[in-house]
Amino acid sequence: MGFPSTGKKREKIRHYVSWFEIPALNLYRAVAFYNYIYKIKMETMETHGYSMALFPADNGIGGAIVVGEGSIPSATGTLVYLNAGKDLAPVLGRVEEAGGRVILGKTLISEDDGYFALFIDSEGNKLALHSLK
Repeated sequence: MGFPSTGKKREKIRHYVSWFEIPALNLYRAVAFYNYIYKIKMETMETHGYSMALFPADNGIGGAIVVGEGSIPSATGTLVYLNAGKDLAPVLGRVEEAGGRVILGKTLISEDDGYFALFIDSEGNKLALHSLK
């Protein structure tokens, strides 16, 4: 199985994620949740019939909370790992205070790969946090 070689050199992709969107039913509730757990202030906007709140990102991968047709929160499907900085414990510690639910506490992946945790956000989405400590 597999694809036959074309003899052409393939371009290496540096990052496999370029943008992410977290669906929400209530933009204000979702923004309050993420603003609280990350201690940030998200900018909101309307575009093409969708309401969005942008995660602040100077460079690198950005993302948004999105409300609109087809944006349906889910605890199943693709799992997005959000960067929690040096140590995910402070961000994870604010999840339940903000109206979410921790479903797997801080767990070691390996010494080289760090830690992860799983949570359900205020909208019912299952997400993960990641940190090296």
